[in-house]
Amino acid sequence: MIRLSSIALAVGLAAIVSPAAAQSRVEAGMLECTGTTASFIVGSVTELRCNFRGPDGRTEPYVASIRRVGVDIALPANVAVAWGVFAPSRNLGPGDLRGSYAGASASATAVVGVGANALVGGSNSTIALQPLSVQGQTGLGIAAGIAGMELRPAGR
Repeated sequence: MIRLSSIALAVGLAAIVSPAAAQSRVEAGMLECTGTTASFIVGSVTELRCNFRGPDGRTEPYVASIRRVGVDIALPANVAVAWGVFAPSRNLGPGDLRGSYAGASASATAVVGVGANALVGGSNSTIALQPLSVQGQTGLGIAAGIAGMELRPAGR
């Protein structure tokens, strides 16, 4: 039941954010992140270590902090998220993903769960992180709300 509801929510989010993603962007790589979430009933904070992999195979490490405001009832959880990165050009330079992102977020977990995160931002709001990311997590909980993410190169 929880998985079916989360899939329905993900499909609903896709319908909402698809027009925003229709701007002229091309796939510029993949951002893969892992970390943990701390939930506070009316929101959560997720700290992630990420690697961006460009179309040429080069990788660049990033760190991310996602703050969600909305219903968030969960035990601490391990999270793995993968976003397709869409930008005005395939040629992203070092640190080009740095910036603030915003969008909608939802997830449901009963031991193993799924989630969806629609985020747009970065350099002059020109970067879209897939419009919907695939999120896998372990733990117990349910969450939905508005998400903001700060993404910065690791070590800076």
